[in-house]
Amino acid sequence: MDFQEFTHIAPDVYAALGGVSKAVDASGLDKALTELVKLRVSQINGCAFCLQFHLNIARKLDIDPRKFDLLAGWRDAGIFSEREQAALGWAEALTCLADPAARDAALAAARATFQQSELVHLAATIAGINAWNRIAVGLHFPPPPAAGAGNQA
Repeated sequence: MDFQEFTHIAPDVYAALGGVSKAVDASGLDKALTELVKLRVSQINGCAFCLQFHLNIARKLDIDPRKFDLLAGWRDAGIFSEREQAALGWAEALTCLADPAARDAALAAARATFQQSELVHLAATIAGINAWNRIAVGLHFPPPPAAGAGNQA
């Protein structure tokens, strides 16, 4: 199954999950930050579809391209801001829920960096991309074309 077939079969599911992203975008939470979070979660979950989909979006934003290359090693890269590090740490903790101590530490770092409203919308971003990853991986969505590679997504 591909993404288009999924949206045809389950338009209400597509709309509901898309609504989460629209609500986060409307909240004012930095789009570059949320795209980095979506990329990191998609790396962890091994979702090729979501990785390519969000790389296509992120490359249109004002993000240092080195961050895409170093995202998997963000802790040691030395180029991610304090906000990005807090968001990425919390994204990892909410994606891999098995370690409560790591989750609590990541939440404390996120609380020290983000306002409560931002924290809520960041949690929604993380939950939403985890849902998409599970759908896309589970149904074997092929990745969309890379932006600028002939046919654009």
